[in-house]
Amino acid sequence: MSIETQPDVQIHPDVQIQPGIAAQKDIARRIYEEVVNHGRVDLLETFIADDGDDTTRARSGWSSGRDGFVEHVQWLRTAVPDVRTTVTDLLAEGNRVVVYWRIEGTQRGELFGVAPTGRRIDATSISLFTFRNGQVINYSVQPDRLTILRQLGAVEA
Repeated sequence: MSIETQPDVQIHPDVQIQPGIAAQKDIARRIYEEVVNHGRVDLLETFIADDGDDTTRARSGWSSGRDGFVEHVQWLRTAVPDVRTTVTDLLAEGNRVVVYWRIEGTQRGELFGVAPTGRRIDATSISLFTFRNGQVINYSVQPDRLTILRQLGAVEA
């Protein structure tokens, strides 16, 4: 008889790993509430698998793996330093979690090709997280870019 063991995963002291859908939903929520809102990129060491992929990176030129997630958060927090995200709905099944969320803040850096305007944004996004062994292995986001571009004055309403 053989016993399979999980690979060693470094656990951040503020994180408790729980199995199942509820834990996956909790991680997805915490990525917005703690990582994005408060810049706690240190938590990504636990939340994101070593080989995790932020598919946004392909369009943005960010690194692969966990580093790409860090770069994504840093880019957003530079573009909108007072960013505030609010998770409004979470749906989960199997190893996937869909997050419907709201983003608010003031644009102070380049955002979707628009130079800083000092204008406020308030829009929604939908994200899909895929998990393996309690960590994110794939992330994709579909922001409401049209609404954001309109709010920034880059597109006429």
